[in-house]
Amino acid sequence: MARKTRQSPEKLYGSTLSWSGWSFRILSSTQGLRRVELCPTPFDELEERLGVRILADDDPNERVLQEIHEYLRGERRTFDLPLNLLGTEFQQSVWEVIATIPYGGTMSYFDIAQAIGNPNALRAVGQATGANPVPIVIPCHRVVGKSGQLTGFAGGLPLKEQLLSIERGSLGL
Repeated sequence: MARKTRQSPEKLYGSTLSWSGWSFRILSSTQGLRRVELCPTPFDELEERLGVRILADDDPNERVLQEIHEYLRGERRTFDLPLNLLGTEFQQSVWEVIATIPYGGTMSYFDIAQAIGNPNALRAVGQATGANPVPIVIPCHRVVGKSGQLTGFAGGLPLKEQLLSIERGSLGL
C-alpha cells in the first residue's frame, strides 16, 4: 500500500520594515522577493492566509530592505531585485505594464488595459492591480483613474499620496 506523503509548507523569510509611521512586512523565498504587505499583519496570520511557514530573518531580505529604504528616502528610482511572484498569466501581464510606469509618472487603468491589448478589461485590470504582491517594487501606487484621480490602494490613499509625493519631491516637481 502506497504511503501518502504530506508536503511541508513552503518556507519564506520575513522582515518588518518601519518607516514614517508605516510598517510593512517583507516576505521572500530563496528565489526572490515574494510579497510586500503594506499592512502590518502578524506573521502567524500571514502563514495561515498564504499557506506558508515564515521565518523571521532579516539576513535573506537585506538587499530588499536596503533598496526599499533607499526608495523611501528618495534616493532610488528603480529596483534591482530578484522577484518570485505567483499570479495568473493575466495578472503577470498587468504587473509587467505597471513595472514600466516611470518614476514620478502615472498611468490609468484604461491605459494599462490598452497596453495589454484588452481595452474592455478595466475591471480585471483593477483586480490584477489590487493583487500585486509587491507594491512599491511594482509601483501600483502610480496607477490612477482615467481622469487622473487617486483610486484604491492596498495601503490606503494616504500612503499612496505619500509615495507619489516622495517621487515628485525627488524630481523637483
